[in-house]
Amino acid sequence: MRLFAFAVTLALSSAAFGQQKPEAARDTGGDLLWKKLESRVEEAAGRLDGVMGVAVLDLTDGRILLRNADRVFPAASSIKIAILLELYRQDQEARAGAKGKAKLNDSYTFDPKDLVEDSQIMAGLTPGVTGVTNRDLAQFMVAVSDNAATNVLIDRVGMQNVNATMRNLGLTKTMLRRKMMDIAAARRGDENVATPQEMVRLLEMIYKGKALNKELTDELIKQLKTLKKDSYLSYELPAAVELADKPGTLDGVRNDSGIVFAQNRPFAISVMTAYDRDEKAAERAISEVALEAYHYFEMRGKTSEYGRILPPAQNR
Repeated sequence: MRLFAFAVTLALSSAAFGQQKPEAARDTGGDLLWKKLESRVEEAAGRLDGVMGVAVLDLTDGRILLRNADRVFPAASSIKIAILLELYRQDQEARAGAKGKAKLNDSYTFDPKDLVEDSQIMAGLTPGVTGVTNRDLAQFMVAVSDNAATNVLIDRVGMQNVNATMRNLGLTKTMLRRKMMDIAAARRGDENVATPQEMVRLLEMIYKGKALNKELTDELIKQLKTLKKDSYLSYELPAAVELADKPGTLDGVRNDSGIVFAQNRPFAISVMTAYDRDEKAAERAISEVALEAYHYFEMRGKTSEYGRILPPAQNR
């Protein structure tokens, strides 16, 4: 009888061990690599003499790194991603027959009354003569963060429409509450705000075609890829890596949100800072976080799930 009981116990143990094998096989070093990324992001944030929120989203498997990612930060010029999306969304509706929508090809003739601070491109246009399109204004807004071009677009698409689109996408903390350089509104507390997590979710929805059709999605991302002078995410990245982003700058505030097209493993990232005693240090901290994230995704893009670097797939 004892021998029989021992045999039954042994059989059950073997069966249990056999059931665990598939799970054990999936317990790879990828989690360790991810934890190393989390640790290095924490270290970079801890060194900053200010506060930092970070969200990093794997656009392949949906895994997300969050650090103070639901805290509300001044969005600065990163809010222009939301304005850009609303312009493209209205153009899409206009193509479908909707009336009263802003279109990419709508014309605008430069009026100097539209000028505000930090409007380097618009300030060089000829009043009453130079004509551009909404697409051109969007290019000024994205490439050099021209604030006059941005304000014209806000008037054309409607501030409340931008916010309604954010709500419809489930983004409740991202709000456009003032035009660019409206200091009086900022003093009243009407700051343009967002959270790191909502910024990466916004980028995810754009990237995955959940906000626009494929044609306009491709156009919008191409426009966001425009090379920029101050793109903090890009400072330490290899020059060949494509980046579709919009940085933001205010006194004591630095942030940048975008999609990094790491080979075979693109990711969305938003790093937002405030209370920055040293703004240059904040810019370096953003670039450091971006580089650490890139190292993770670049490695994951060329390895198996067990960490073996594989040769590139051959076209047959």
